[in-house]
Order: sequence, then C-alpha cells, then structure tokens
Amino acid sequence: MYLKNIHLRQFRNYQEQKVEFTAAKTILVGNNAQGKSNLLEAVELLATLRSHRMARDRDLVKEGEDVAQIHATLERETGISDLTLTLRRNGRRSVALNSESLRRHMDFLGVLNAVQFSSLDLELVRGGPEGRRNWLDTLLIQLEPVYAHILQQYNHVLRQRNAYLKKNQDSPSTQQSELAVWDAQLATTGTRVIRRRDRAIQRLAPIAAAWHANISGSTEVLEIKYAPSVPLVQNQPEEVQQAFLTKIQQRAVAELYRGTTLVGPHRDEVELTINQTPARQYGSQGQQRTLVLALKLAELQLIEEVVKEPPLLLLDDVLAELDPSRQNQLLDTIQDRFQTLITTTHLSSFDSQWLNSSQILFVKAGEIISSPATL
Repeated sequence: MYLKNIHLRQFRNYQEQKVEFTAAKTILVGNNAQGKSNLLEAVELLATLRSHRMARDRDLVKEGEDVAQIHATLERETGISDLTLTLRRNGRRSVALNSESLRRHMDFLGVLNAVQFSSLDLELVRGGPEGRRNWLDTLLIQLEPVYAHILQQYNHVLRQRNAYLKKNQDSPSTQQSELAVWDAQLATTGTRVIRRRDRAIQRLAPIAAAWHANISGSTEVLEIKYAPSVPLVQNQPEEVQQAFLTKIQQRAVAELYRGTTLVGPHRDEVELTINQTPARQYGSQGQQRTLVLALKLAELQLIEEVVKEPPLLLLDDVLAELDPSRQNQLLDTIQDRFQTLITTTHLSSFDSQWLNSSQILFVKAGEIISSPATL
C-alpha cells in the first residue's frame, strides 16, 4: 500500500497543508514542536481512529476552530481509496470513504494500515499495564477491524456497571438482580475482548521472539504472554464466560466497597519477559529498546501477513533513541519494503544512500516545504 498524499485542514497546528509523497521513504526535518509528529498522528488516525498520544478530539482541532479534517489518497493492490476523517471540537466525528459517508466507523478501518513507533513506545516496557493494553488493542483493530466495535461495546457496559456500583457504594443491600444484568453483559462482551487479545498475542509472540533473537545475537530469549484477570480455560467461550461470572461474584463485596469493577480485560496485563525475568526489572535501557524494536518489527510483519500488503511505518523521533547498531537493524529492515515516514531534528542519522533515495521535507510552525531555504 502506498499513501499518495495527505491534506490537513485546521488539524493541530496546521491551517491548510497538502503533502504529495514521491518516494518510498519520506524524512520530515525540523525543530521540536513544529508539527512533524502531528503529520504522523494524522496518518495514524486514518489507520486506527486512535492516537497514541491519547488525545481528545478537541485537542486535535486547531486553536480557535471548530472542525478539523484529514483527507488522504491511498493506493493498494485492489485500487485507489480516498479517506476523509472529520473531527469536531464537540467530539462528534464522521468518516467517509471515496466521498461516501460511513455510518459505522469500523467500515473505515482496515483501508489504511500503519505501525507507529515513537519515543513514547519505550514506555511499553517501563510503564504500567494500560499502555500495553492500548498497544495491543491498536494492533488488533488493524488485524480485525470488528474488534473496534467489540471493545467499544465492552467499554460501554463497563462505564454503566461502574456508574451503578458508584451509585450504590454505600448501600450493601444493592439490587443484586440489576447488578446481575450488568454482570452478564460484562462477561459476554469481556470474553470477546479477552479471546481476541489472547489470539493476537499467540500470533505475535513467536515473530517478536525471532526478531529479538536476531537483534540481540541470540543471547536473550523474549517471551510475551497475555495474562487475563479471568482464567482462559482452553479458550472455550462458554467456559471463559462462566469463569468471568464466577470471578465477578468472588469480588462482589470488594467491588461494592470500592465502587468500581475489579474484574475484566480493563485490568489485564501483557507480560514481557527476557530470559524469564520481567523486562521492566531487567537490564539496561538498551535491552528494553531492543525489546520494543522487536515488538514493532513483529507488528509490521504480522499486519503484512494478515492483510497481504506491507503497512506504512511511522517513525516518530525514534532514531535518536536507538544506538547505531539498532538504528542500522531498523533501517536495513525497512529498505523500500515499507513506505516509511520518519521525523528527525537533523539528517546526520542517515547515510548518503538513504538520503539520496528519500523525499526530504522541512517542517516549521505548521508548514511543510521541500526546501529549507524558504523557511
């Protein structure tokens, strides 16, 4: 797949900006806070309808404006697609494919596939479980777009159940029959989330382990496991659902006391271990960076295997975080296999061969041009 162009209107710090992509690799050069990452975020939103910055829509709309729009033209083996995402300060989004408005957002997903790798991703290893869950969910949305709807259903039930628990926090004689309705819905929707997450990790884990062995010179063994708060019981949906309900009942008193749901995929963990030691506690920053690099390369490979075309790769200020050998590993893997958008503050990280085969754009204060002389 090849992103031919992107047009930003009132998005982040861009008033009106169109970019035509003329090479497999595009390097965006500029100082910090000029808008380089915003362009990559726009592509990510078209791919996943999510931002790794966890931004609200009102933050995506340019200051002083009510509406922002991202429009792009994508070429795939199946033909050319026009994608339009309209964001509003009040949070009401709309999407269109080939100028036709789509009622269901999940019909927009899966047209453009992209893997985002930013300096924030180093928190995947060091940070809390929420970051790892969000990473896995974003990957899953691209592997099977219906997952976005499944996750939305679960989060809706979770919010309703939490509101009910909060409201009845101080009344032990809560209507158990009403809570049982929420329990059943939580178990049904939650089981769908758990099973898909587990399946995705089982597919990703061996690919990531192979990349990790490659980068580390086979000196370390990476293992990735999905650790749900509910036993998976051979991944049979009815049994998982029953285990879910049993676990909820076991925690019923604690949930009422705390006024929140303590069981479900919103509390699950993705365990990352190197040589059987939790990666968070293991070794140097360099080893943690190797792990994240292996995860990202595995994402690229898995998406390519599933969608039968290489996804876009978005590298946001990440080369500066990697030492030369890891940089080379990444750049050698990319070559011209993946269309790649890279942000950087300077061009010294790239050798002449890379620079000669790349489109180089300069970004300053929400404007993108092909020559620094006019900035």
